[in-house]
Amino acid sequence: MNDKTLLVGDVGGTNARFAVARMVDGKPVLDHHESFPAETYPTFLEGVAAFIDGCEVKPTGGVIAVAGPVTDGAIDLTNSPWQVSEAELQTLGLKPVKLINDFEALAWGAPIVPEDQLESLGGPVDGDPHCTVAVLGPGTGFGVSALVRDAAGKEMAMPSEGGHACFPPGDPVEDEILRILRRRYDRVSIERLICGPGLLNMHRALAEIDGRETHIDDPAQITATALADPNSPCGATLARFCAILGAVAGDIALTTGARGGVYIAGGIVPRILPFIKASPFRQRFERKGRFKEYMQDIPTKVIMHKHAALLGAARVAFAQSEA
Repeated sequence: MNDKTLLVGDVGGTNARFAVARMVDGKPVLDHHESFPAETYPTFLEGVAAFIDGCEVKPTGGVIAVAGPVTDGAIDLTNSPWQVSEAELQTLGLKPVKLINDFEALAWGAPIVPEDQLESLGGPVDGDPHCTVAVLGPGTGFGVSALVRDAAGKEMAMPSEGGHACFPPGDPVEDEILRILRRRYDRVSIERLICGPGLLNMHRALAEIDGRETHIDDPAQITATALADPNSPCGATLARFCAILGAVAGDIALTTGARGGVYIAGGIVPRILPFIKASPFRQRFERKGRFKEYMQDIPTKVIMHKHAALLGAARVAFAQSEA
């Protein structure tokens, strides 16, 4: 039995989420949730300290998932001015404390998300329970990870920066999108298109291809207009976004051998669920030439659970506390 109270966090480029975790009947349970915009506190350490001050039972250690690569126990968030290290966090009384990539946390959390907090985007209900699962998704950026599993039940999360791999165009329109974006970026990564700011890049590129003007400068306006009128130019942008997301998800499934399933996370897809279900997402996911049948056996699901990364961080935190 583990009766410890541990801190878990999920820090992205826009928001920071914290909770305290307890282990109940072998499963992590989250209490005292708090979320605030990253801009609320000048430094990350001040944000963590404020959360701990508000906890009735002070956490003794913890794991914080962060949006970016962790190097030597430190993080410089990719899409945020915040910086932090494990050494700094220890000054708050957190021992042990660990920083992990946010999608690494999602890889640990995805398999324990309740079924009623998942939405299918096609494929079978279940994947192979002994095979790798991949987790990916667009938000402020584009995250990628995998949970490698073997026949003996052993698991290992694989953090990555797969969102910064090159964007793979799948038809002549996407060839042209790539050409247009190369004028600005030289090297065009997946994240330049499949994330919030990327949606705006795509909308402007498609407007140029169509020879029309656009004055939209907010990705949220694109999704709102697309959901209200799927036949609008914004609807065409969001449909292309979903199609490319499907193609990328399929490439990642092939790369990682994710026959256990592909989970879509991030802040965008849960908000456009009916739209993406009607989009070419699954068609492009399966469109892998000689490997189409291989792809058809892989389930694709959307994580609707708001705190899946915190669940994953809790799994790592309790494993760490028992080590």
